[in-house]
Amino acid sequence: MLCQRCQRDLPSDAVVCCYCGKKIQSATNGKKSSKRPNGTGNVYKRKDTWTARVVDHYKNIEKDGKKMLRPIWKTKGGFKTKRDALNYLPTLYQSTPNARKEKCPTLIEYWESYKTNELPKLSVSKQVAYKGAWKKLEKIAWFRVDTITVNLLRETVSETADTYYKARDCKVLLSHLFKLAGADGWVSKDLPSYIILPDLHEKERQVFTTEEQKALWKNYDNGDIDAAIPLVMIYTGMMPGELFGLKVEHIDLENHQIVGAGMKTAVRKKSPVVLSDAIEPVIEDLVDNAHPSGYLFKRSEKEWYERYYASLERAGCRRLEPYCCRHTTATALAITEGIAPQTVQKMMRWSSTKMLDRYAHPDTSDVLKAANKFTKSTG
Repeated sequence: MLCQRCQRDLPSDAVVCCYCGKKIQSATNGKKSSKRPNGTGNVYKRKDTWTARVVDHYKNIEKDGKKMLRPIWKTKGGFKTKRDALNYLPTLYQSTPNARKEKCPTLIEYWESYKTNELPKLSVSKQVAYKGAWKKLEKIAWFRVDTITVNLLRETVSETADTYYKARDCKVLLSHLFKLAGADGWVSKDLPSYIILPDLHEKERQVFTTEEQKALWKNYDNGDIDAAIPLVMIYTGMMPGELFGLKVEHIDLENHQIVGAGMKTAVRKKSPVVLSDAIEPVIEDLVDNAHPSGYLFKRSEKEWYERYYASLERAGCRRLEPYCCRHTTATALAITEGIAPQTVQKMMRWSSTKMLDRYAHPDTSDVLKAANKFTKSTG
């Protein structure tokens, strides 16, 4: 035992220090305090140095036919004084599994970190998607990440995300959060990869036929200004939201392009919409009939859609969604005209030619034309 004042060794039953006179007795009950709180470890002397030790974990053993738990100690020796060993106990304890569990972050802590640092760098559409995904994961928000299992992730996603894309957003978001937790050493960063997504029942978009496009052009030439809405989207590949939100100031007829109207992805935002000779007069017509607000159309989304569908009905076209116009553009360029994929990518303002797999829709006749290019070989 050490004197707290002079740090000299004393007999274990000493009441006062024989060197400096410091009282060793407890102020409360007159007895020497010899025990530390449970779980905080203890120290002992080995030859000329002191050793600190704490319980790292317990091991199941069998002794005299009885099962019992045996403590497995974590030690650190070589301390010159008992005080040094006692002072090191908290540090030694922090390296044990019990201490790690006490301070392990919850899932919501990693979400707050991701939301502050990584999320703002994504596109607006991705931010909206991941924020929606987080709402579906709030059931496990306060779980310590080291307690989250594969089954818990699977059950949570299957209960709250009933479609492929909703479940995919949850899975991708969780993979981002678990990468952060994995970097801290709390979990396996690949845990979300075991989430099983529901089947994708995606209906293939239809495209406007050549006859339907001719009917729209006929009505437009006969004074139906609303026919310009589907025609502009078909001939430029613009998204519905881009055309609806188009301002006159975005249109640069001198350079045959529309600048600053892109939405969602960084590529679309910085890439101009190219105007062909066929569609430029239609754009000029829309500019001449633009709304006084500076937008091409009145700021009523409901009215814009009504005008779009009414123009299809008057032309005798099928009631195809506005997004089908963009699919028509890709199909016409890649399949009908046989334009190189890299050029189609630029026209559609994609980041990769892989998008052609989703947007180009060849039919049986297109496949037959391609097959007939293999002509009979003659000597």
